[in-house]
Amino acid sequence: MGGRVTGAAGALADGLPGWVTLLRAPNPGPMTLDGTNTWVLRAGPDAPALVVDPGPADEGHLAAIAAQGPIGAVLITHGHPDHTECAPRLRELLDGVPVLAADPAHTAGGDPLTADTRLDLGLDLRLLPTPGHTADSVCLLAEHDGDRVVLTGDTILGRGTTVVAHPDGHLGDYLSSLELLSTYREVPVLPGHGPALADCGAAADFYLAHRRARLDQVRAAVAAGATTAPEVVAVVYADVDRSLWWAAEWSVRAQLEHLGVEQP
Repeated sequence: MGGRVTGAAGALADGLPGWVTLLRAPNPGPMTLDGTNTWVLRAGPDAPALVVDPGPADEGHLAAIAAQGPIGAVLITHGHPDHTECAPRLRELLDGVPVLAADPAHTAGGDPLTADTRLDLGLDLRLLPTPGHTADSVCLLAEHDGDRVVLTGDTILGRGTTVVAHPDGHLGDYLSSLELLSTYREVPVLPGHGPALADCGAAADFYLAHRRARLDQVRAAVAAGATTAPEVVAVVYADVDRSLWWAAEWSVRAQLEHLGVEQP
């Protein structure tokens, strides 16, 4: 689930490695941008595929994913419905393929994802714990044939910025996760929404600068007399469509908590 639709968080990727396929779900909207990105990674024509974020419960999208078989595993970057809703039905279509997530509630047919998770699919895959957008958010570093990509879910989007989904999300954790992602210089980003980006490190830098600027704006709003999250939203997010203020309030509550401001 994203945030306000603005420009890209960095230069767009020129193209994708040949072992990466994008299937975009037909669920566009203010929070999902062009729709949820379902990523399919395959080490070779005879290797089982890895599906990341199967997306919403749309029968056409399900069929498109199933047509990518054989599929060895389905991974979830975080538990929001626009990334997970079709997973149970997809598992049925694929005869019980394991669905793995950091949250046991979204895991079936295997163990929850951890930093020690290893999958024998011909890809070098490393899980990066990146809580903040949600408590269960993870990113995935995948490498094959000398190319690396980072699948970021909603931690970094291809366009605009994401929300910190308070109270499940936590701003301090999110800033730490962005600092981790900033170390992956010149590694392309495969986000949960929006276009692929050329440089994970540059995108993380952009996000860190944005979050720090927002914190300064929140501090100023509180100093000027705003006492509740809705009051801060009305000041700091005045240029954002009011239909999205409910999502902005999540981030503001996370910002106020980070600043130690008591909230009603």
